[in-house]
Amino acid sequence: MAELLTAAALILLLLIACGLVWLLRAPSAADRLMAVQLAGTGGTAVAALLAVAQGVAAILDVALTLALLAAFACAALFAAAPADPADETRELS
Repeated sequence: MAELLTAAALILLLLIACGLVWLLRAPSAADRLMAVQLAGTGGTAVAALLAVAQGVAAILDVALTLALLAAFACAALFAAAPADPADETRELS
C-alpha cells in the first residue's frame, strides 16, 4: 500500500512540475494564479500522501501549512493583478 501511495505522490509531483512550467509561460495573470493554486493544492496532496505512506503524522502539519501558504500566494497575486482586464500583459513583480 505504501508503494502505491508513493507512486501517486510521484505522479502528482510530475503534474506540479508541468504546472510550474506553465507558470513561467502563462499569458495572463489569471493563468499564473491558477498555476500557483495548482502547486499549492498538489503540494498539499503530495505531503498528505507521503504522511500516510510513511506513517508520520508531523508531515500533515507541513501539508496544512503549505495549503495556507498557497492561499496567501493566491491572494497576493490577485492583489498585484491589474484592475483593468485589458492590461493583463503587465508584468507582476
